[in-house]
Amino acid sequence: MSPITGTAFVIATVVKVVAFFTGLLVFTALSTYIERRVAGFIQDRSGPNRVGPLGLLQVAADGLKFILKEEVAPQGANRAFFFLAPALALVPATVLFAVIPFGAPLPTKWGLVELIVADVPIGFLYVLGIASLGVYGIVMAGWSSNSKYSFLGGLRGSAQMISYEIALGMSLVPLLMLAGNVTMPELISVQQHFGAGSETWGVWFVLPLLVSSFFFFVASLAETNRVPFDLPEAEGELVGGFHTEYSSMKFGLFFLGEYAHLVTTGCLVAVFFLGGWDIPFWSGDNIRVLADGTVVGDPAWWITILTGLMFLAKVLLLVLVFMWIRWTLPRFRYDQLMNLGWKVFLPLLMAYIMAMALLVYGLDTVGLSTGPVYALVLAGVNLLLMIMLVFGVDRGLLVRGGAYRSIATVRSPEES
Repeated sequence: MSPITGTAFVIATVVKVVAFFTGLLVFTALSTYIERRVAGFIQDRSGPNRVGPLGLLQVAADGLKFILKEEVAPQGANRAFFFLAPALALVPATVLFAVIPFGAPLPTKWGLVELIVADVPIGFLYVLGIASLGVYGIVMAGWSSNSKYSFLGGLRGSAQMISYEIALGMSLVPLLMLAGNVTMPELISVQQHFGAGSETWGVWFVLPLLVSSFFFFVASLAETNRVPFDLPEAEGELVGGFHTEYSSMKFGLFFLGEYAHLVTTGCLVAVFFLGGWDIPFWSGDNIRVLADGTVVGDPAWWITILTGLMFLAKVLLLVLVFMWIRWTLPRFRYDQLMNLGWKVFLPLLMAYIMAMALLVYGLDTVGLSTGPVYALVLAGVNLLLMIMLVFGVDRGLLVRGGAYRSIATVRSPEES
């Protein structure tokens, strides 16, 4: 069976756009409910349970509240940019959703339909480019509000996103070394096993690239502006940060943008390091569409459903981890945030990229072909590096503030 073409391709694309983006908005709305439930569980309380069965209609009640609230614009604000900023905060996360593959290709009587809206040949670069646009909404909101709190929040947000955008991109360099491709479906295919002689790994990249996945996860957490990296908002210091002056549905768009970014980040982590829609320990879902249109594997509608559910389970698990972190860890101070990005992440990532490049070159030189054995060697080295990172780096020496240094350097008269 060949991929779908012609008029059927256009119709299928329109259907996928409507279905996928509707699903994103629904999942984003439900994420607010899930987070309230997670927060209630961690804090030993019920969470939403009054509106609808199990409180499920609380999401609809919140949306109605946002719509009915009064629209307020501060005096002296630049109204054009003030109204445009919430949309710019939401659009990058939703547009980024277009290059994420959600399941195995679906066979139809018109041809094979891939479950991705836009299978562009530069999907990986598209992700980095679009993800960096989210900062414009934050900066625009902070500047246009004509408020010192908002302006400081916008400056913090821009500095934070620029800092961790570099770490985000650098953490994916080892991924490109192993995958050798920048298309999103191909990044999933190379993590599957298509038999002997194939140029695929047969393992998820979280194993041979454990350190890289850790850096990408933390940098993604910083990109979403969530605890412990929510310094642009920082209610205790900046009231509400860049969205202090927003109300009604404009504030709701910032809210939706944060959760849409959360869901999209979970999708990216799943694609890059968890095999995407790949079902572990089963080769029946190993379906691959080559560049010339040749299909490897046996597509079936029930396989598409199973792989879609697997992908959803992985994303939901990652979203729950994000929420667990938010309601468990305290917020960084701003100096700690900047120290972590520039003094810790960048030097360590540069050293890690060099180490991985030398290791890959050495394994290729000895003639070891890509596959589980190759990945096992990389996994062992990454595990060792991860242990060194967790138990050797920092230990109160790198990520610390002025108060720590002043206390550490003060000695009693007896010691001096």
